[in-house]
Amino acid sequence: MQILADLFTVEEKIGDIKGKRVAFVGDCASNMARSYLEAAPIFGFELRLAGPDGYWPQPSEMRGAHIDTDVGTAVSGADVVATDVWVSMGRKQKRRSGCGPSRVQRRRDLMASAKPEAIVLHCLPAHRGEEISANVLEGARSAVWDEAENRLHVQKALLEKLILRK
Repeated sequence: MQILADLFTVEEKIGDIKGKRVAFVGDCASNMARSYLEAAPIFGFELRLAGPDGYWPQPSEMRGAHIDTDVGTAVSGADVVATDVWVSMGRKQKRRSGCGPSRVQRRRDLMASAKPEAIVLHCLPAHRGEEISANVLEGARSAVWDEAENRLHVQKALLEKLILRK
C-alpha cells in the first residue's frame, strides 16, 4: 500500500514516475526499500539505494538498482528522495546503531545535490533528527503530508476494487 501511495504522490507532485531517478536513503534491506526494488522495473524509474554496509538486500533482489554507501552520490540528480524509519520492531538497537551516516539532510547540503524540484518522501512515523531532520520533514520540498493523505485514498480505491470486483 505504501509504495502505491508514494507513486501516487510522485505523479501528483512532479508528474509521471517513468524515467525519474529515486534515491532511497536508509536501511536498504527494509520492506520499503524492497517495495521500491519491486516497483522500479514495473514503473520504469531509476532506483538508487544509499545506506551503510550491512543494510543491503540480497543480490537476487537488486533488479538493476544502483547501490552506494555515499548518500550524496545516490541523491545527486534525484527527482525523489525517500526514507523510512530506522527503528523497526524488535531491532531497535541494530537500526539505531547503523543509521548515522544515512540520515536525510543530516548534512545541510544533501538535498542541494538533488534536482531543484525534487521531493522528499517518508512513510511515517518519522523520528525527527534520526532518519530525517525536522527542517526537511517540514520543509518546502517535503511531500510527506500529501503522501500520508494519499495512502488513505489508495487504500480506499483498492478496497473498492476488491469489494466491487465481479
